[in-house]
Amino acid sequence: MKKIFDIKALDCANCALKIENEYKKLKGVSKVSVNYAREKVFIEGEIEKYSAEYLEKIAKKVEKAVQVRNENSQVEYVDHHLTKVQWITYIMGMIFLIIGLLLDYFMPSAIHEVVAIPFYSAAYLIFGWDVLSKAIRNLLKGKFFDENFLMTVATIGAFAITEYVEAIAVMLFYRVGEYLQDISVSRSRKNIKELIDIRPSVAHLSTNDGIFDILPERLKVGQLIIVRPGEKVPVDGIITDGSSWLDTSSITGESIPRDAFEGTEVISGSINISGLITIQVMKTFEDSTVSKIIDFVENNQANKAEAEKFITKFAKYYTPFVVFMALILAFIIPWGLSIFTTSTFAEAFSIYFRRALIFLVISCPCALVLSIPLSFFAGIGASSRKGILFKSGSDLEMMSKIDHFVFDKTGTLTQGKFKLFSIVSGEPELILEYAAHAEYHSNHPIAKSILKAYGKEVDPNLVYSIGEIAGKGMKANYKGIQLLVGNHRLLDDNKIKYMKTHEIGTIVYVVANKEYMGYLVIKDVLKKKSKKLIQELKKQNKEITMVTGDFETAAMDVGFHLDIENYHANCLPEDKIRIVEELSQKWKLAFVGDGINDAPVLAIANLGIAMGGLGSDAAIEAADAVIMNDDPYQVIVAQKIAKKTMRIVLQNIVMALGIKGIVLILGALGFANLWLAIFADVGVSILAVANAMRIFRTKA
Repeated sequence: MKKIFDIKALDCANCALKIENEYKKLKGVSKVSVNYAREKVFIEGEIEKYSAEYLEKIAKKVEKAVQVRNENSQVEYVDHHLTKVQWITYIMGMIFLIIGLLLDYFMPSAIHEVVAIPFYSAAYLIFGWDVLSKAIRNLLKGKFFDENFLMTVATIGAFAITEYVEAIAVMLFYRVGEYLQDISVSRSRKNIKELIDIRPSVAHLSTNDGIFDILPERLKVGQLIIVRPGEKVPVDGIITDGSSWLDTSSITGESIPRDAFEGTEVISGSINISGLITIQVMKTFEDSTVSKIIDFVENNQANKAEAEKFITKFAKYYTPFVVFMALILAFIIPWGLSIFTTSTFAEAFSIYFRRALIFLVISCPCALVLSIPLSFFAGIGASSRKGILFKSGSDLEMMSKIDHFVFDKTGTLTQGKFKLFSIVSGEPELILEYAAHAEYHSNHPIAKSILKAYGKEVDPNLVYSIGEIAGKGMKANYKGIQLLVGNHRLLDDNKIKYMKTHEIGTIVYVVANKEYMGYLVIKDVLKKKSKKLIQELKKQNKEITMVTGDFETAAMDVGFHLDIENYHANCLPEDKIRIVEELSQKWKLAFVGDGINDAPVLAIANLGIAMGGLGSDAAIEAADAVIMNDDPYQVIVAQKIAKKTMRIVLQNIVMALGIKGIVLILGALGFANLWLAIFADVGVSILAVANAMRIFRTKA
């Protein structure tokens, strides 16, 4: 069982990690993730007994103000703007600090400290009260490695060595940095949510008694709704009256509006641009496209990326290690110097104790714990804006590593819309007439292409009998003429003499009264950007394979036009599975298919990408990523976003560890002060968040 909860008022990313560790201790929990960037709790296992109230109670052990609620329920949002009381309080703190500085500067040295200390102490308590109170609560719980406790120890230590201004400055700049970090993260969340804000807020239900406004969640299949110009389509359906242009850019990433008229299927989240339309509900809101997209972007966190797992493990050992190093600096090194040099322990301690304080201030791993999940969140949000949905950060990470792409042919590289290319016969019009009348009952794409090419009305009264022979073709009696229309196996079974052609394409032979008449050449139409996709992948030296259930000639034709040397024809579903399993032993492999009949292969590939998955339950369930607009080139767009996301993740890791490491070294050598340590903590967090937001500027 899986549950998702909203979690608000988290103080920092490191607190989220601590709450996650508390939840992991719960009996029956198999997997849990507290995502600070998304403000979500993802929890799996035998968890029926765990309510939001119970989870909140546990979370409050770590962070007193935290709120846990059932997903999408009303949660009190934290306002990151300072209140009037806070403004007045902090202004008073600045006044006390300035008075202390003035007294320190103008009073005689014998008495200035005694007079200035009360003002310094007042300023320190004003700026550091939140940190001090949290430190005391955590200390009573036995949490010695909490950043608030370590900050308290560091600043009290600064007071003890008469560095009053530095102690106050640490608390002041920590507060300012935390405030700026909260604002930065809040805006980042807002930007991402606005980018995917496709949820319709109202539906106009049309009944015999009039039109009523209701929530989209209350709509039922078969009901009629009205969508006015400028409004979003609330659920998937079909137009029964009216016509308009629909903006589907937020769903498919396509900038060109779609023409929609009576009989057109429409997807939820589309924006009605022009005319008034009436839509019959085909899917409930829960099953509609817009709901699935929101679920993809906001709620799928089943698997953390390797980078996220690394940070989780790293943070577990990082803070204790830094604290241990601080103790060595404060006590062991002075002790060693007192033995092996002329320095006394007191002299060495006064120097190295101050350096140890810097280690304590810089110990919080927030910059890493915050920026890495936020980078993946931004990557998933940016790709969704392009009409590409990733289920989790691990899938986005896998996309950046793929070195072998396996494509299904029909519906992926081709349109799945067959077209009659040529007729080889002495009587082409007659052979087309025979084929059309034999195929008119069939729903097969090839049959439809023949009927479309015929272009005339078929008179069913002239077809006396008709029957389909599975995998071979059709038998029919048209105006008393016995027709055989199908592939070479149909002719072989009926012992018809004919010359087998090796022409590229799908071949449909026509026989009338056991006399061979000729054949039709039918080909699947390539998608516009299929060739551009293959060319781009070849530039990157990626391996490419095509698999299809079609005949060898059809596969050869597509392979020739797209310059794909490796292809497998006549593939049954189990053949595709075998091929993908074999290739996966050597390569990081992505399978790109239409997401319905390829569901088993999508599930076993390192990365399953469903093409043209609009509203397809099979696609969304089986695939790790879904391309919503049927454009194969979106594979390249997805790859670019994934690679940029991973570059930024790496940059943030290097930046956070690098700056913290440099400041730690400088602090140990005596070249860094507590102010610089504060920058290495909250300052780096702000820089990392800003860097993560660059993912949205990825060009297609």
